[in-house]
Amino acid sequence: MIMRQSLFLFAFLFSALSLSAQDVVVMDKQMFLDKVCDYTQSEDWQYKGELPAIIDLYADWCGPCKRTAPIMQELAKEYAGKIVIYKVNVDKEQELAALFNASSIPLFVLIPKEGLPQVIRGAAGKDVFKKAIDEFLLK
Repeated sequence: MIMRQSLFLFAFLFSALSLSAQDVVVMDKQMFLDKVCDYTQSEDWQYKGELPAIIDLYADWCGPCKRTAPIMQELAKEYAGKIVIYKVNVDKEQELAALFNASSIPLFVLIPKEGLPQVIRGAAGKDVFKKAIDEFLLK
C-alpha cells in the first residue's frame, strides 16, 4: 500500500513538473496567423499572443542555428509562463522567412505584448537573450 502511494505521488509530482516546463514550439504559417499576427487581414502589426514571444528562424543545415537551439530550449524552460519561444524552419516556411527579411540565419524576432518587434541577427550567447528578455520583453 505504501509503495503504491509513493508511486502515485511520484507520478503526480513528475506530471506537475512536466506541465510547468515549457518547450520551444515549432511554428508554421497557420500557427503564426492564429497566434502571432494575421498579416493577410491587415498590414498593421497587431500581436495576438497573451505572452511576449521570441521567434527563432533557423534551418536544419545551419551551424550557428544548431548552436543556439539549446539556448532557446533552456530559456523556454527558465521563462515558462512568462514568454513563448517559437521556431520556424525557413526552408519549410519561406513566406514567414520573407516576412521578416531573413536573408541570413539565425534570426530572432522578439515580440513584446505591446509595441513593435525587434530583431537579433546572428547567433548570440545566452546572456544576450536574457538581457533582451528582461529589458525588452518583460519590462
